[in-house]
Amino acid sequence: MALGTATLSAAAQPAWPTRPVTLVVPYSAGGSLDATTRLVAQKLSERIGQQVLVENVTGAGGALGFAKVMQAAPDGLVFLMAGDAPLNPNAPAGGPYCKVDVLKELQPVVLVNTAPMVLVAQPALPANNLGELIALAKKQPGKLSYATSGIGTLPHLATEMIKQLAQIHMVHIPYRGGSQIANDVAGKQVDLAMLIAASAAPYVQAKTVKAIALTGGKRLALLPDVPAAAETPGLEGFDVVSWAGLYAPAKAPAAAVNRMNREIDEILKTAAVRDMLAKQGALPGGGTPAAFASFIQQDRAKIAKVLQLTSLRE
Repeated sequence: MALGTATLSAAAQPAWPTRPVTLVVPYSAGGSLDATTRLVAQKLSERIGQQVLVENVTGAGGALGFAKVMQAAPDGLVFLMAGDAPLNPNAPAGGPYCKVDVLKELQPVVLVNTAPMVLVAQPALPANNLGELIALAKKQPGKLSYATSGIGTLPHLATEMIKQLAQIHMVHIPYRGGSQIANDVAGKQVDLAMLIAASAAPYVQAKTVKAIALTGGKRLALLPDVPAAAETPGLEGFDVVSWAGLYAPAKAPAAAVNRMNREIDEILKTAAVRDMLAKQGALPGGGTPAAFASFIQQDRAKIAKVLQLTSLRE
């Protein structure tokens, strides 16, 4: 009788998902995160036998997209695909971050990808690797300049971490965005810049700028000859990357979250997704929801430490 009751109970539970699934992207269409989301959506639809929609919800620096998912019905049918930029509650007000604590207001589902940045230099700079750059900066404190996409952005904070670890002083030149930076480095208007690897790659390959080091813990297929910063004595273990992940509403059912986690984890192992990420200068993520939550906590700790030591009013 007990076995019969259990069988009836299991049969009464509808298979997930019973309706189309929506992946919300809090930025406009056309970017790398949007492209990755659309490829993942296609593969997910094939695996679960249900339509998977991608919805771009733009505005307020990503906050409107976050809000839409946070306010969604907890039915396991709406998820958020988002990058790291808005996710640090320790960041100062008015910076590039919105104050969303995803560990409380959302549920981490799975880490989708990580993407290192690359420190590049103008061609005539007498330094070809990070060790030589550190030595040059120590000989000329405050003489070298570096550009990033703005105060408080991850490229800025990653460069500050290198400065702190190496005990060097360079002058920060914040830009409003990244589109002009590589051209200005190539034109010797600024000595160095910290850029997303995919943005820097065409300039590095054309030799209009030279790559000094990657900020990730290992080298990239996109730039195989560029060493990781961690290969430099004194910076062992250095690993600061941009990243993206999938989230669910805080009260979404565990069964839906766990099923989504398993499906995305498998999708990230496919050749099509890995090849696309490699072309973007990114590496596939994966792992459990708990592993993603731990990754977020560790990333926050890195950011919080550099924020305590860095003046964001340069």
